[in-house]
Amino acid sequence: MPIDQRHKLDDELFSYRVSKDRKVFIFWRGKQIMILKDPAVSKFMREVADADPHQAQLLIAKLTGNFKHGNER
Repeated sequence: MPIDQRHKLDDELFSYRVSKDRKVFIFWRGKQIMILKDPAVSKFMREVADADPHQAQLLIAKLTGNFKHGNER
């Protein structure tokens, strides 16, 4: 079964911002939904640096965990 069959991640629903104190703020449609702190920040930054935009969206969706049920709008 292919991931993202409905192409929801093509819309780039997720974004993130890195703060000066090495925290990553993750947003879904402009709303903050998660904050990452070390050591998760280091791992996240390594993975997202090597990803294309679609892979980055999938990575963030998997990281949040609540966005894999198929009923999000």
